[in-house]
Amino acid sequence: MDYQKLAKKIVQRATKKGAHQAEAFLEVSRQSNVRVREGQIEDLTQSTSKGVGLRVVVKGRLGFAFTSDFEPSGLELLVDQALKLAEAAAPSKLNGLPGAKELGRYGDTGDLYDPAVANLPGDWKVKAALEMEKAGRAEDSRVTTFNAVGAGDFVSEVYVASSEGMAGGYSGTYVYLYALPVAAADGQLQKGYWLDYKRFLADLDSPESIGREATRRAVRMLGAKRVKTQQVPVLFDPLVTASFMSGVARAASGNAVHQQASMLASLQGKRLASEHVTLVDNGLLSRGLATAPFDGEGVPTRRTPIIDRGVMSNFLYDAFTARKAKARPTGNAKRGYNALPTIGTSNLYLEAGTTPPEQLIREVDRGFYVTSLLGHGANPVTGELSAGANGLWIENGELTHAVQEVTVAGNVLKMLQDMDGVGNDLQFRGGTVGAPTVRFRQLTLSGE
Repeated sequence: MDYQKLAKKIVQRATKKGAHQAEAFLEVSRQSNVRVREGQIEDLTQSTSKGVGLRVVVKGRLGFAFTSDFEPSGLELLVDQALKLAEAAAPSKLNGLPGAKELGRYGDTGDLYDPAVANLPGDWKVKAALEMEKAGRAEDSRVTTFNAVGAGDFVSEVYVASSEGMAGGYSGTYVYLYALPVAAADGQLQKGYWLDYKRFLADLDSPESIGREATRRAVRMLGAKRVKTQQVPVLFDPLVTASFMSGVARAASGNAVHQQASMLASLQGKRLASEHVTLVDNGLLSRGLATAPFDGEGVPTRRTPIIDRGVMSNFLYDAFTARKAKARPTGNAKRGYNALPTIGTSNLYLEAGTTPPEQLIREVDRGFYVTSLLGHGANPVTGELSAGANGLWIENGELTHAVQEVTVAGNVLKMLQDMDGVGNDLQFRGGTVGAPTVRFRQLTLSGE
């Protein structure tokens, strides 16, 4: 089926029936995954899905409907439902689709589709999962079991058409591995995990390396204990930094800023951190998991520095929120076929520094290296952060023993000011947010 042509036909039907503006967002996907346990296949699934969402505007009134029925009668019903919902909605001058000025030209995304992933045989995933489990057990005998070990792939197609001249589509592939071992010693159990998620099979870490690293991360936490309440330098490993920076990016949402519900609302153009701190949202990142030529409503994606060399530079907008703020959309409308667009990040990352993470640790006499934060993260309005933390204690520049059941507390804006080290180990590990190791001059630990 020519899905791009189908999307255009849906738009034409909607405008013919009375829509002043219409937009069709169509998705087709196929995914498969396998989980193993104790050397046996626990679960093997494969599924396909497709659907189209239709957004219409009639005299400033917005209507939206979606369906997975691509038969002519189903698509006629889709159009009728969207128009009927628009009739019942309240009018707003802000309702509308991106126009020609906002649509523009697409940037260079590079390749997004890997035939090697699209044609992966089912037994590859089984073998990879079994290899991860075997390698994890071989790394250390203290691993007693695995909560989960798995592999999978995902292939998707996206097509968008609108009455404002938008007509485009792209295909993408994704492949992933993950392992979650459990280590035991002296009556204590500790969990670990490691994973990798890439667009291209050749970029994916080997199953053996995933299994072994997952085990190392579980075993190193054995013997974990609490430490006394104190203020010390604190380092975040790349996964924790990524989570922290996601919270900063949420506060950069144009909608939250417009509603004055963001700690960053009044800080555009002001210095938040030193020059070695640059936080970027980049929808054009080469081989990025969220890389695409356009966002969920057809606006070209781009590289947007949120914090540029320490200065709060840009907020993120979809078309609707950009109108409210009298700004331009930044290509950050995220959606699936069954939902209206919302503001979200694409490939979000803190740019790497020049210091090896080992040096950041060596420069600390006494401190805490955080490997996991527990909880909901920072409050996006106030910036207050208080979360349970696990990790490794630093003594005389070396990682010594494991630490658990402590709380890390601080304020995000103060933490950004106090970020005195950024590692050169930027990595995207299992998602669309990447980060290196970072160090803060001082945070409060609440323990014994």
